[in-house]
Amino acid sequence: MRGARVTATTSGIEKAAGVLRAGGLVAFPTETVYGLGANAEDSAAVARVFEVKGRPPSHPLIVHIRGAEHLDDWVEDVPATARLLAERFWPGPLTLVLRRGRRVPLEATGGLQTVAVRVPDHPVALALLSGFGGGVAAPSANRFGSVSPTTANHVRAELGDAVDLVLDGGPCEIGVESTIVDATGDAPSVLRPGGVTREDLEEVLGCALAVPSTSRVRVPGQHPSHYAPRARVVLVEPEKVVAEAELAQELGHQVGVLLPPSFADTAVKVHAGVALPASMAIYARGLYAFLRELDQRGCDLIVASLPVEEGLGLAIANRLRRAAGPRPS
Repeated sequence: MRGARVTATTSGIEKAAGVLRAGGLVAFPTETVYGLGANAEDSAAVARVFEVKGRPPSHPLIVHIRGAEHLDDWVEDVPATARLLAERFWPGPLTLVLRRGRRVPLEATGGLQTVAVRVPDHPVALALLSGFGGGVAAPSANRFGSVSPTTANHVRAELGDAVDLVLDGGPCEIGVESTIVDATGDAPSVLRPGGVTREDLEEVLGCALAVPSTSRVRVPGQHPSHYAPRARVVLVEPEKVVAEAELAQELGHQVGVLLPPSFADTAVKVHAGVALPASMAIYARGLYAFLRELDQRGCDLIVASLPVEEGLGLAIANRLRRAAGPRPS
């Protein structure tokens, strides 16, 4: 039955690998979010990923591979900087943008001569890649632009039987997508903040890294509105969250509020609220679940503030800005 959820046992992983070999789609867990995977070398299967997500074909996918030792199978002209980052952070939530190798079809790269590659740090994902034996092209397993899934239930709720199989490996540990680094030029830059912090990258490289708001390379997560719940997200200064939320509620909105830790014990007169944890790691792990919860509770407006943009706070702030971005007209 299409859309079936299978526990990530040895037999379940073998079944999922068979689905990939047959040109099907498998949703699978990583340490960041659940991915919607297809055989990276099968153009028809890759095209179906775009169809199921409603994703523009110019928006490239990430190719997941088994280990850094397989990097040269998928890319060309790997600079020393990229090898250093792969050695230090793989498996892990780091994606490297490099020059496309011949094994990667243009359908997976959005027509670009670059490809985004990573090795996920999740036992189920690694077992699936090993059992399958090839690369898996996978964006997050949700409709394009909406909140990313961090549990198998999120995938089933959003994509239903459009996926051939959902491999349930439990909740994701990190909860926000991988950091994307452009390693094609003379100086690497962070194209999307994520699970590996800028500070950790800079420590390894021994230099400062730029985090441009736009880039010459198209990568996931750059759409003006991305990671967005159904409710409209409004960002305000932390000290104004309570007042702005209560005012919007008085004006007739069903307001959800993400309360900064300093306001965790404050009674707020709104439809629904989530008290945010002080730990950025716990906040990142729960961010998408918090947004989904406020959607499910019937909110039409979510009031939030940006955390301090250091460590994982930079990734959280990036996701909140995209969630608050302009919606398609």
